[in-house]
Amino acid sequence: MDYSIKIGGEAGQGIQTIGDALARVFSRAGYHVFTHQDYESRIRGGHNFFQIRFSERPVMASRNVIDILVALDKATILLDEKELSEHGLLIYDSSALKQKHEKPYFLDIPFLSLAIEHGGSKIMANTVATGAVLGMLGLNLDILNGIIDATFKKKGEDVIKANVKAALAGHDYAVKQCLRCSFSIAPLSKPKMLIAGIDAIGLGILSAGCKFYSAYPMTPSTGIMNYLAGKEKEYGIIVEQAEDEISAINMALGASFAGVRAMTGTSGGGFALMVEGLSLSGITETPVVIALGQRPGPATGLPTRTEQGELFFALHAGHGEFPRILFAPGTPEQAFYLTNKAFEMADKYQIPVFVIFDQYIADSEWTFEGFDLSKITFNDYRLRGDTFKNLEVYKRHAFTETGVSPLGVPGDSHYVVVTDSDEHDEEGHIIEDAETRIKMVQKRLLKKLPLIKQEIQPPFLYGSAKLTICIENNATGQFARLMKAETGYEFKAKINKYDGRPFTLESLLGEINAHVGRL
Repeated sequence: MDYSIKIGGEAGQGIQTIGDALARVFSRAGYHVFTHQDYESRIRGGHNFFQIRFSERPVMASRNVIDILVALDKATILLDEKELSEHGLLIYDSSALKQKHEKPYFLDIPFLSLAIEHGGSKIMANTVATGAVLGMLGLNLDILNGIIDATFKKKGEDVIKANVKAALAGHDYAVKQCLRCSFSIAPLSKPKMLIAGIDAIGLGILSAGCKFYSAYPMTPSTGIMNYLAGKEKEYGIIVEQAEDEISAINMALGASFAGVRAMTGTSGGGFALMVEGLSLSGITETPVVIALGQRPGPATGLPTRTEQGELFFALHAGHGEFPRILFAPGTPEQAFYLTNKAFEMADKYQIPVFVIFDQYIADSEWTFEGFDLSKITFNDYRLRGDTFKNLEVYKRHAFTETGVSPLGVPGDSHYVVVTDSDEHDEEGHIIEDAETRIKMVQKRLLKKLPLIKQEIQPPFLYGSAKLTICIENNATGQFARLMKAETGYEFKAKINKYDGRPFTLESLLGEINAHVGRL
């Protein structure tokens, strides 16, 4: 069993509502689920879709072939009908689209009229569509009804009952009318956790004990701020929407200097404004974590599409020489663990650390059995309370064997915590002499860097192959170039995609097989 469902339509038609509901049903039924979205940068109109793949085996990418296509507008039929599998079906509402199709694999389901008749409002047409898909697959509505109950609990029993009726109407209609439906569904099993990449980053932030997050909204990083804002009271984290990205990073640095773990997030255009603050973190050795969500540039580019074009930007941004760490998760599970580790490394070495991701992983949802919380770490590297008060002497930028100086929390001792954006001495006061400058560069960079390199984890797989391929969502192969520059190793082949869309299973396998065929 391996099926793909695509819901297409205009922005504002509830595409994500249907997709989210179905993905949650499948994951709670115990299936492995992968979803991804494609949407234009507009509030209304355009062609958008939500795609779900579910299987009895783990799935980690979308496919080109669609088994059920839910068309909420004419454009979806025109653009996506060709993607239907041999036994694929398209469902639509001819009254809403004002167009009737007689093709045998088209199923006309009156979403609007069923919603009004059974739910009392046309707004429940999406619930009807969700129920219809489950009916076509031969799944009952028990799980969906539980989701409806939890979703509309605050709106009251009447709203819950209306949606349950609407879902049942769509389900029963599909069961009776879909004579071509022949889907074979695997037995239900233990429910799985369904999580998007952006939410996994947010969860990793909370697991690290972060207490301050500041940002200016910018796709695809905005979801982090939204996620954390919904957890403010529960986890005691302050979320601040800054007036711009310059303010956002400086607020985060201020909060970090004051003694709490802090973070900011943005995309390429916003990070361009943050670069001066990045260098401020470097010279003052103020820990900060930066989430950098990648989308196609330059400038505004394609603001809702995906790309991996900012590796070099993150590596080399900022004036002067100072260390930084980049984590680039490839799954939500990695995003959770690496975000937690980002805070650990930022505080341990008193440096800026990036969590760099793309729009694809941000919006995609994956299923997991659960995250292993024993892998989560939290070490408080700051001097607080009696530990700070009882020191015989304190110098914020003291020269040490490791290059890491004691990081005191202002107000927790009679010592004054001093730092400066000018070059400074061990106590944090401005200097001009060359000898101190040399020692400070050695301390901040040359002593820390070897220790940071020791923290690098080995690749997941070891081995050798006749053909090594580097696959990237950019035009120039940035990671391949970095690998060659730093290690001397050169990949034998490259596959690059830079149209703003992610790789799909069939298209990527086709390119890989083409390279293999040349051996």
